[in-house]
Amino acid sequence: MRLRTRAEMTLKTHSSPRRSLICRHSTGRAARLFVASMLAVAVASAPSGCGNSSKGGTGRDRASTSDSAKADARARALVASAEQAIRDGDVDRALAEFERAIEVNPNFTAAHLGMADIYRMRQDYTRAEARYAQAARVEPRNFDAQYFHGLMLHLLDRLPEAIQAYLRALAVKPNDFKANLNVATAYYQLDENAQSLPYARRAVELNPEDGPARFNLGAVYAALDRHSDAVREYQQAAELMKLTPALLLNLADSLGKLQRFEEMANALTQAVKDEPSAVALERLGFARFKMGRFAEAKQSFDQAVKIDPTHYPALNGLGVCSLNEWVNSKRSDQKAKEAGLAALRRSLQINQDQPQVLELVTRYGR
Repeated sequence: MRLRTRAEMTLKTHSSPRRSLICRHSTGRAARLFVASMLAVAVASAPSGCGNSSKGGTGRDRASTSDSAKADARARALVASAEQAIRDGDVDRALAEFERAIEVNPNFTAAHLGMADIYRMRQDYTRAEARYAQAARVEPRNFDAQYFHGLMLHLLDRLPEAIQAYLRALAVKPNDFKANLNVATAYYQLDENAQSLPYARRAVELNPEDGPARFNLGAVYAALDRHSDAVREYQQAAELMKLTPALLLNLADSLGKLQRFEEMANALTQAVKDEPSAVALERLGFARFKMGRFAEAKQSFDQAVKIDPTHYPALNGLGVCSLNEWVNSKRSDQKAKEAGLAALRRSLQINQDQPQVLELVTRYGR
């Protein structure tokens, strides 16, 4: 008996909070360790490695077969004892029983998987990975062994290896939703977006009512500069899942790329209302600036800097707004000019690799 739970984990890549993705995992199979939408699955036992049992074999062959059968039966009994220990809440005893089963029969897949499940539930992903890897070597066509090996590698940030394990799992079950979703996520994290796309699409085809899958497909489309497709998927996701700041920021970013600034501002206003952040406020300032609402834009940039004084895009926004005020005053408002240059210089102190900002400071800072 092995039980599985489902959970969600948000994975963020690079430095931009807008490049975010949701990766759905099954995170539990050991009984009674966690309670959340449990689904019972059957345990597939590994080949026992028995010798030839036909009547035409030699006496030594028949003796070997008999010994292997006894070892197999003993291993099964120990696994059953381990599962009872899990039901009793004695996980340490379960680990000991699984270990004894492996000593009796090193190729008993269920024992390796049982130990791996417990280590995973304890978030000891290194030990869990080693056990899933052994189960996958013993029984390459075992989907759970391959999939959860991939998941552990993923959680250990060993992304190329995780992808290979997920692909081996998909060779066994091509239409598994979570495996398609996770391999898409891993490719996306490596910026291999063209490779990510077919798996992200397949996940949505398999479960079109899953909001996070729609969100992920939108993120992949956005990474490929297919922002109309991205907006469509984000909007579908918004109807299927709770509106989160990550979803709203991603949606706003693609709307901005399409120059749909009013819709961008609406999405960001909701994001700021739900969870104020420097990133959301800076993006809102950008949208308002593009709409010609300069005073509101400057206010948004100022609020962003108050939340995070090191958020240099917001400092750039403040600087440009102030210089814009100076220009509109027919260059008579020297305070606005100095405030703008000061904000841009602070931005360059934080990030020197901004040639356009440096050019503004050089041009107007004389």
